[in-house]
Amino acid sequence: MSGQKTLDSARIARAIEYIRTNFKRQPDLDEVASEVALSPAHFQRMFTEWTGVSPKKFLQYTSIEYAKRVLDETHASLFHVAEMTGLSGTGRLHDLFVNIEGMTPGEYKNGGESLSINYSFAGSPFGEILVASTGKGICWMVFVEDREVSFGALVKKFPNARFVQTADEMQQNALSIFTRDWNDLSGIKLHLKGTDFQLKVWKALLEVPMGGLVTYGDIASRVENPGACRAVGTAVGENPVAFLIPCHRVIRATGELGHYHWGDIRKAVMIGWEAAKREDSVE
Repeated sequence: MSGQKTLDSARIARAIEYIRTNFKRQPDLDEVASEVALSPAHFQRMFTEWTGVSPKKFLQYTSIEYAKRVLDETHASLFHVAEMTGLSGTGRLHDLFVNIEGMTPGEYKNGGESLSINYSFAGSPFGEILVASTGKGICWMVFVEDREVSFGALVKKFPNARFVQTADEMQQNALSIFTRDWNDLSGIKLHLKGTDFQLKVWKALLEVPMGGLVTYGDIASRVENPGACRAVGTAVGENPVAFLIPCHRVIRATGELGHYHWGDIRKAVMIGWEAAKREDSVE
């Protein structure tokens, strides 16, 4: 990321933190722009470019009241009907287009020595991404703060695999989820190493539509283990594929967004960005 983009990113993160810290006062555009040393017009333009939504809409979409309403809507329809009420096909993105295949014991035996893994770094609306793929699908996709650290985590996951730095078609198809009409996407296949319970949790997350929100308890019920909220939380935190498996859509029952493995600010931006797209899809 260039020096200017790094500065802009820091300003947006600071603005989001300020908005969310002071949301009860409903800070106006001038106040937030002043906080990050920008003119109101420049700040409005930059914020919308980075998050996909205006500061005012972002505040609305990440409020506890909004989250509670979406929780109610998602809970009422997600587990009981085939289609999300009031949402277009775009809202069914993940269960239509993303499919998980668990690795066999032989594929990750001895640290993945039978695997050949391609990997590359790419941009996204939410920051730089490291994406990796086997011959069967995406096996790793994480947000990057430090390239060496992120690649090291991938190697630690599959210490004996063969790694090649190249952007293959499978990776490009997965990354196009951020930039293309989702109804035109080819199916995205994930090839993941996980326990049976983790795979169940990750598959349940795929059923949470874009713009939808669920609680840990909702996911526990979905995997037919209502008392396993803590175990579900652990499995959510160990999700190896950011965004495609939408663990950012799991929030606290209170409506608070809660923590996120790749940063609380990033989670808030993702929820706001998806809320804007959801609103566009039903207009």
